[in-house]
Amino acid sequence: MKKSSHFPLEEKVEYIKKAVSQSESAAFDLYSKVSEIVESVKSKGDEAVRHYSKVFDKVDVQNILVEKNEIDKAIASLDKQTIKDSEFAIEQVRRFAEAQMSTIGALEFEPHKGIHLGHKVIPIETVGCYVPGGRYPIYSAPIMSLVPAVVAGCKNIIACLPPAAHPTMFALCHIAGAHKIFRVGGAQAIAAMAYGTETIPSADKIFGPGNAYVNEAKRQVFGAVGIDALAGPSEIFIVADETANPKVIAADLLAQAEHDIHTRVGLATTSRKIAVETLHEVTIQLSTLSTRKTAGEAWDNQGEIVVCDTEETLVAYANYMATEHLQVHTKDPHTLSKKIHNYGSIFIGENASVVYSDKCCGTNHTLPTMAAARYTGGLWVGSYVKICTHQWLDSEGIKIVAPPAIRQSLTEGMEGHARAAAVRLYPKEINQILAGNFPKTS
Repeated sequence: MKKSSHFPLEEKVEYIKKAVSQSESAAFDLYSKVSEIVESVKSKGDEAVRHYSKVFDKVDVQNILVEKNEIDKAIASLDKQTIKDSEFAIEQVRRFAEAQMSTIGALEFEPHKGIHLGHKVIPIETVGCYVPGGRYPIYSAPIMSLVPAVVAGCKNIIACLPPAAHPTMFALCHIAGAHKIFRVGGAQAIAAMAYGTETIPSADKIFGPGNAYVNEAKRQVFGAVGIDALAGPSEIFIVADETANPKVIAADLLAQAEHDIHTRVGLATTSRKIAVETLHEVTIQLSTLSTRKTAGEAWDNQGEIVVCDTEETLVAYANYMATEHLQVHTKDPHTLSKKIHNYGSIFIGENASVVYSDKCCGTNHTLPTMAAARYTGGLWVGSYVKICTHQWLDSEGIKIVAPPAIRQSLTEGMEGHARAAAVRLYPKEINQILAGNFPKTS
């Protein structure tokens, strides 16, 4: 939840707990290191990929491609319940992606007689999905990136995972729809998918979150290849009133906080009582949480609780934060939710926990961070297709568009444009037309 300036209604809020100010990161150092990796992979291909796997992952990778027998072995090692739960999550994400896809249609439109305009929905041919290793083997990660690609109809779907990733992750990439899976992680994986190597094909667009190196690599290769977004650490903010349950709020905040020590977690409420009780409840729950080392550091440094004087200020604060995940715990959450427009995904009511979306309810958990929710939503099936326009005209259409196109081109001094427009309607009068003299019939 990156904020470029102070909340404009600062005098209307009270901070019960404020996030610790973070110093400037060594951005240039990161840029230089990643640039070196990207250029090395671009020029040396598989050799560089293997080198950086040794350096960063401490793994000597001989075969970058995960072979079918390895995938079969990984699938066979899965317990039945894990397979059932994963298949449930895949089905939920698939059904939601299909429902979204049904809203994206081809278009044919005739604004004037003889002028035919439209667009087609074309799947991106080759997509590369980065599946992070991270602190935990998050089984839903490959599902969120790969299943929408399948639904969109992408012809080639590749997945890259750190070589030391849990075998289950390789199995789930296959089950979720990856056509080829490669054991390569970090910035070198992004570079490999952007430019291709002897083993890894170049992608048209790269998807999936990762650490700072992955994020910086995506930023550097953008242009040569498309990317879904630049992602920062995970975020959750909860807006609440006096009807909220501090125990539930604390549980949801800490659930997200255990992702990473840099996770941003916060509560904005119109009730000082709820604010104080939540602060106390977080302390209680942290004391028995097995992941308290990570969650506790995230809470200590990034945790925030703010009391807003009115519901109007509460809404303004939520829009200002533009957080990745926004939960609404109020008496009438549906009505309040309609007033908020900056969020990656909104969770309406106490029953709608971020955890359900993170794992298996069907909406995609890859969402905008660092206040990017001000201008974009999260990953969805539409991210995997191109909306490409087309047009065709008959003689009646040319009569309508040629004269204004000619006049505009002449006004701009673009004679070539004027000629191209005129040759179809006035092939014998081009010189006359270029002089600005149109036949009376025009």
